[in-house]
Amino acid sequence: MKIEIHHRSPIPETYRAARVSSMFNVEGDADFRLTVGADLDARPWQVGLIVGPSGSGKTSLGRALFGRRFGKEQSWPKDDALIDAIAPEAEMDGVTAALSAVGLGSVPSWLRPYRHLSNGEQFRAGLARLLCERPPLAVVDEFTSTIDRRVARIGAAAFAKAWRRGPGQFVGVTCHDDVVDWLQPDWVIDTRSAEFKWRRLRRAPRLTMDIHKTDGSYWPLFEPHHYLKANRPIAADYYVGFAEGEPIAHACFSPRPGLCEAKACRLVVMPQWQGAGVGVRFLTELAALWRRGLNRYERAMPTLINTSHPGLATSLRNHPLWHQVSCSLYGGKAKFDAGRIIARMAGHMRALQGFRYVEELEM
Repeated sequence: MKIEIHHRSPIPETYRAARVSSMFNVEGDADFRLTVGADLDARPWQVGLIVGPSGSGKTSLGRALFGRRFGKEQSWPKDDALIDAIAPEAEMDGVTAALSAVGLGSVPSWLRPYRHLSNGEQFRAGLARLLCERPPLAVVDEFTSTIDRRVARIGAAAFAKAWRRGPGQFVGVTCHDDVVDWLQPDWVIDTRSAEFKWRRLRRAPRLTMDIHKTDGSYWPLFEPHHYLKANRPIAADYYVGFAEGEPIAHACFSPRPGLCEAKACRLVVMPQWQGAGVGVRFLTELAALWRRGLNRYERAMPTLINTSHPGLATSLRNHPLWHQVSCSLYGGKAKFDAGRIIARMAGHMRALQGFRYVEELEM
């Protein structure tokens, strides 16, 4: 299928227009023309990308290909919290799963209105909403164009991975070609060269992280992004993961009584790095070190972590080296009778899920 775009722009008969056309040897007209051959029906696909510099015809091409479905903007309630604004008729677990899948795992952000989010958070919120609504075709103009490039790349990779788990087709339109390797589209139209290419799926670029044991001084940097407000563990060992020279992940490990098991807590990934799978890999690497006795106690210990964060719980539940060992309601006030809980009184309660690192040591 060949798409031909022709925007007619005759040169006006004015002094300035005549002078400019004469100075730069522009003859005839200032029309815009773009011709691209793109047979999108030749293969099944789920993710596409139109990329090119500003003014190269991306928006016009998108409209020609997808008509009214192109660039339809999402409208958001003014004051509703994000968790209420996305798919209000759907199950909350599905909404939190979508938010976590695109890397918007910061729970405080879920409680803010869309207009109070940063540009990067708004970008991820929009992607989470698409995952929940699942239109047959979603076309997003200016995809990643207004946000930090690191957030753009990681967010694109997280979204593409989640989108491919379900039905529907997605097309991003952007002036930034740095997202191609991260989004891993099935096809790309480059308006700079007027080329259409099918692509084979590849792995997204790898992230390298260095892990350092610290003294806890980095915790104030990560604390605002933790989903619970709690005191800093005093006797824990603190670990921070660094990528590209900056701290991106944090966790604490401390032994339980008898040095029989380690307990992990305060696992936080900085918002701009969420969605890349950094958190669980970081936690798993530390658990492996403790399982081999690479700790200050020089004793091999399995690791237990309790969490009420739905995204982390889902990731650990699907990980081959982590096994769920508990699930209970935590919090609130209990009424006792002879040592028995006979009723739960009003109070804050949350589902607390426990996971144990289960890698066996080689004998």
